[in-house]
Amino acid sequence: MSALIAIDAMGGDFGPHLIVPACIASLVEFPSLHLVLVGQAPVLEELIALHPGVDRARLQVEHASEVIGMDERPTHALRGKPDASMRLMLELVRSGRAKACVSAGNTGALMALSLYVLKPLPGIDRPAMVTAVPTARGVCHLLDLGANVDCSAEQLYQFAVMGSVAAEAQGVVRPRVALLNVGTENIKGNQQVKLAASLLQQAQGLNYIGFVEGDGLYRGEADVVVCDGFVGNILLKSSEGLVSMISERIEALFNEGFVSRLAGAVALPLLKRLRGELAPARHNGASFLGLQGIVVKSHGAASCEGFQSAIRRAVIEVRENLPQRLHGRLEDLLL
Repeated sequence: MSALIAIDAMGGDFGPHLIVPACIASLVEFPSLHLVLVGQAPVLEELIALHPGVDRARLQVEHASEVIGMDERPTHALRGKPDASMRLMLELVRSGRAKACVSAGNTGALMALSLYVLKPLPGIDRPAMVTAVPTARGVCHLLDLGANVDCSAEQLYQFAVMGSVAAEAQGVVRPRVALLNVGTENIKGNQQVKLAASLLQQAQGLNYIGFVEGDGLYRGEADVVVCDGFVGNILLKSSEGLVSMISERIEALFNEGFVSRLAGAVALPLLKRLRGELAPARHNGASFLGLQGIVVKSHGAASCEGFQSAIRRAVIEVRENLPQRLHGRLEDLLL
């Protein structure tokens, strides 16, 4: 695969000082990958120069004079910054020059600009953010993760369809689709969730299995779990915090005394493996499903390894031609 992927090099909490090294590491990981860094060219060239061995034939720089702040209003980003790195990155995808793009920038601005520049697929009201969450049985595709804090029943239905197609693209046969709820009984949940459930029960071609609770998600009871962005974002951030807290507590316990350190030395290889499997950095990179182009959102505070994971997700989606696959299934299930 020799596709070009565009990168918003100015986004995120750490900006180009983290993104440039992550991109260079990704070029090593994928020998046929080509990247274009969009941002303030003098800054980017200076940072690239710190890595003399980089293959400049596969690493381009596109100048953008403006940057969208992490706390900036989406409406201002949309109307007031025509030369922002995030916007020019999306323009590269729309023109067909880039096959996908990755940004760690302002989520609201990225959603607004993606909708304006790339447009949603036919039958989709709003795109949804989805990522693969580790479970006891593998992974579960969770959406929405914060792009849509308020959702109608129809939008939850659309998310379920898109999540099912995304899971199929990852090799899951007849993905089990569930709605996240406060209980598994039919009487539980708010009006939107109950109405979405009735829509999904009538859907042909979807393997809808009903409601699932938060603990059921991590037991692997479903392959696709659907909720609004308010709930999904809290669930994801809480899970990341819990993993970090448990890892730190275990490390502290194994350092309390000689016997503890001895036990820790024996258990450390297994604990490191588990920590690596559950680490948020390994699963960083949420896709904006439902657009006429591939957009991957990295966590704003992602590490270098985490941003590489987001680029890896973009590479997979280009290989799988996800928007085209979505378009074909959406015609059957929505239109």
